[in-house]
Amino acid sequence: MKAAVIVFPGSNCDRDLSVALESVTGAKPHMVWHRDTELPDVDLIAVPGGFSYGDYLRAGAMASHSPVMREVVARADRGVRVLGVCNGFQVLTEARLLPGALMRNAGLKYACKTVGLRVERADSAFTAGYRAGEVIRIPIAHHDGNFFADDETLDRIEGEGRVAFRYVDPDGEPTAEANPNGSARNIAGVFNEGRTVLGLMPHPERAADPAHGNTDGRAFFTGLMETLS
Repeated sequence: MKAAVIVFPGSNCDRDLSVALESVTGAKPHMVWHRDTELPDVDLIAVPGGFSYGDYLRAGAMASHSPVMREVVARADRGVRVLGVCNGFQVLTEARLLPGALMRNAGLKYACKTVGLRVERADSAFTAGYRAGEVIRIPIAHHDGNFFADDETLDRIEGEGRVAFRYVDPDGEPTAEANPNGSARNIAGVFNEGRTVLGLMPHPERAADPAHGNTDGRAFFTGLMETLS
């Protein structure tokens, strides 16, 4: 599996994603600067977390207009898998590759902790390493992770099976207490219509190595590799 990681001014998880991808593929991903207008031939494009452009205007808003994003959108339209983690999720919604928006956390505070996630479906390249209904624990680190969409959009996302992950308690229930940011319907990650683009707020790359004290995120990357190789 060949991968590229997009780097914006303010990205701070680009290396984390690169290390996680290299650890399962054995190959270093291409690191692509946001001003580049071309992308190498890859199977996966990853948009990392961080604070692109310092989160000025809105988180991800300025990054979505970077020159490289035109090619990211074009590749996504051709079916290349695109992953957005945390700020990357925000960038993908701003680029209209995913529905909804990421607003300030309901508590108006930065949230940094490990949360429970339920895998809503396993029939995608991004979730192939898990079982549908499996509960995993993955770190979050965000101030603007409150997923919002109007009821019609939410009903469509649910009806089309486009919820990838949901915040849940240890019993796998999507309770208010398990929701760290106020996201609508406890949604932590969503797909596009073809399930070839995924945005999620939690950071699987921060739970991919035993040194992290948690390896629940490693299956995310091994599943990608096995599906796309």
